[in-house]
Amino acid sequence: MVKQLFLLLSFYLLVTTASAQTAESVYDDYLNFNLARLQGENEKLPPLIARLLPNADKLPDKARTNFYYAIGKIYEDRRDYKNAEVYYLKVAQLQPDYYVVQRGLGYIYFDRLKDIEEKLNAETKDMYHNQQLFEQYKTAAKKALIYLEKAEACDPDPNTRTIINLLYKNIKDTKGLNSLDERLKLLRNHCVDLLPE
Repeated sequence: MVKQLFLLLSFYLLVTTASAQTAESVYDDYLNFNLARLQGENEKLPPLIARLLPNADKLPDKARTNFYYAIGKIYEDRRDYKNAEVYYLKVAQLQPDYYVVQRGLGYIYFDRLKDIEEKLNAETKDMYHNQQLFEQYKTAAKKALIYLEKAEACDPDPNTRTIINLLYKNIKDTKGLNSLDERLKLLRNHCVDLLPE
């Protein structure tokens, strides 16, 4: 059912041209989007999203941030991490201290490490190729760590901490691991746990 809704959304986005909407009508669509989402009226979401996306710049910053987060969350719940990342990055740009989206991005990037890890664990005699894979893994792990650390600082979680420790060990960064608690203390000073409306 949800898959069909998003196929319909894609169709709407391709076919619908951005109409000249006023800021007031865009905000009304945003309120209707939130109401439909809260009431579980998923069939109403695709046309509302299709109307809102090309006009999202007309929403107040706070509403736009919430809208992008809602879309990212819908994609994340569908396990469509590529599209979730797009909207979560928009949220992170607008509200960098919102740790919920930081956690989402951290886990998306952590999930992408699995492919590189499988290649690294496969037996190969090509040391140059192995070194290249390790460097790819290291770069991807550092990207995940940025977001996971922010999430851990704001909302400590044993699973997140275990992943952070594992990543530092895997990339052989003892200095980063040893200074983790200091960084978490600094990051803890700037935590946003709810997006303002």
